[in-house]
Amino acid sequence: MTIPDTFRVRDADLYAEELQNEYTQCVDEGLDICAFKTLFHSAAALPAGQVKTQIADALFTAVSYAPQVQDYAYYEPNDLDAIRAEREPFPLNNPIIPDVHTLSQKIRGAWYGRICGCLLGKPLEGIRSEELIPLLRQTGNYPMYRYPLRSEITDEICAAYKFDLRNKQFADQLDCAPADDDTNYTVLAQRLIARYGFNFTSADVLEMWLHAQPACAYFTAEQVAYRNRVAGLLPPYTATVKNPFREWIGAQIRGDYFGYICAGDPETAAALAWRDARISHVKNGIYGEMFISAMIAAAAVTDDLCEIIRCGLGQIPAKSRLHARIFEVLDGYANGVDAQACFDRIHSLYDEHTGYGWCHTISNAMIVAASLLYGEGDFGRSICLAVQAAFDTDCNGATVGSVLGMRGGMDCIDPYWIEPLHGKLHTQIQDVGTVEIESLVQNTVQHIREQSL
Repeated sequence: MTIPDTFRVRDADLYAEELQNEYTQCVDEGLDICAFKTLFHSAAALPAGQVKTQIADALFTAVSYAPQVQDYAYYEPNDLDAIRAEREPFPLNNPIIPDVHTLSQKIRGAWYGRICGCLLGKPLEGIRSEELIPLLRQTGNYPMYRYPLRSEITDEICAAYKFDLRNKQFADQLDCAPADDDTNYTVLAQRLIARYGFNFTSADVLEMWLHAQPACAYFTAEQVAYRNRVAGLLPPYTATVKNPFREWIGAQIRGDYFGYICAGDPETAAALAWRDARISHVKNGIYGEMFISAMIAAAAVTDDLCEIIRCGLGQIPAKSRLHARIFEVLDGYANGVDAQACFDRIHSLYDEHTGYGWCHTISNAMIVAASLLYGEGDFGRSICLAVQAAFDTDCNGATVGSVLGMRGGMDCIDPYWIEPLHGKLHTQIQDVGTVEIESLVQNTVQHIREQSL
């Protein structure tokens, strides 16, 4: 999830420059802040400076104590025990853990699936639908079925689009998979388990962040958590102090590895994901990571895509907004809603032209679920649906690829998707740099073995 420049926060005072997002976030959470609506909008229009910062600080205090509106339809706790109490569990039907060879192939598929899906969406991240679809048509790639290529991006095409197509990383110009935070976090999670084991704490995650990457490698909620930790705060306060991005997609892209190492055990995968997510997110931001981790764990032992998604939903509160929206996708699919209508519905609910809509957990989780269902198990078709839907293209391509790679193993991924990687992944992580993907696979299998002893 390398945030496009449109949504990248560069201002010294992160919170004061995100008051519109804070207001939208509070309204979605059901907080009674109507009395502050005019002040939020007026303060957001002020030039950056001390006055704006002081007003923003006062607004943060106000919303921190705001009550919930009456008759709010959702109940969304942050505590793990409270989350579990609000679940409607969906137990797997006689799950059988695969033999060592099969499981290794599934882990290999999950890693390659994630990296390939990320690469598919990477050069298109930040483009809007009104330019994405014409671009795909113009390059003979609609409906999307292959990587976009630098060789087809002519000067005339570059001039025809507002989206910057020149300074992107395309599959036909690489000697390995490029660095991206969608894959950096998966590698970081592996290093976390190697250092602390399955009993890591939320504080352990943050300490690793401080030493593994520079501050500029973190975005939105992760950037807030990093700054809050440097300021002396510990989880969960690193997620709650002046964090207008607290339900954005950042945690949702961090949970794959916990699904890998908990193959067949969605509940444990979700618990590990909760420990990770709470350092930077609340409510549906946390649930997004739990949902994805649990789905991946389930995908190791069942091929049924609806069952995989329901296993993910079974680990989050049944009265949450995320649960309601994903269930809507499932219900529509079961009742004959076609793919176009489903994706149109997502676009009607969330505005891809705003940072909040484009980068929120729920909008992107809906795209992931829809792509899995309407892709019907076909790896290439599914990751292409996820990217073609716009929003956070590389995040969603990566997550869909990860789930399907675990479900089907390496055999489900056509060699076409793998070839541009040349077996290697570049990272921005200190002391890692470029790494052999096979070593990531073997380390994952080793972590599974160590846990089973």
